[in-house]
Amino acid sequence: MDYEEILDKGMKDLPKGVKKTERFEIPKVKGHVEGNKTIITNFNQITNTLRREPEHLLKFLLRELATPGGMEDTRLVLGRKISSTQINEKIEAYAKTFVLCKSCGKPDTHLYKEENKQMMKCTACGERSTISAKI
Repeated sequence: MDYEEILDKGMKDLPKGVKKTERFEIPKVKGHVEGNKTIITNFNQITNTLRREPEHLLKFLLRELATPGGMEDTRLVLGRKISSTQINEKIEAYAKTFVLCKSCGKPDTHLYKEENKQMMKCTACGERSTISAKI
């Protein structure tokens, strides 16, 4: 057998239906509604996964969801009833803007300020980009 035949046989023998998983997955919010408040119990887990300060994500969520809120111990308390779907969408929007590299799409970034501009530097590809969104 030549190389091409061996390669074709190997490709056919690969298992089918193998699910590809991403290295970076944002945890879905866990919590409950208590009266007219929404309580998120895994907020610290989410901020640790994103590798961002809890205050930064908190400020973004409060602005995007147009609600009062704050931290109580390790829980996030939002001042009105909000569906977990809506909160998850806002966290994904935060990740696209403030976490994922615009060039390579990897989460290996950190934020810093340069000349009154918020910048993001990717440690995977070296890309430096300006973040235009304000918090």
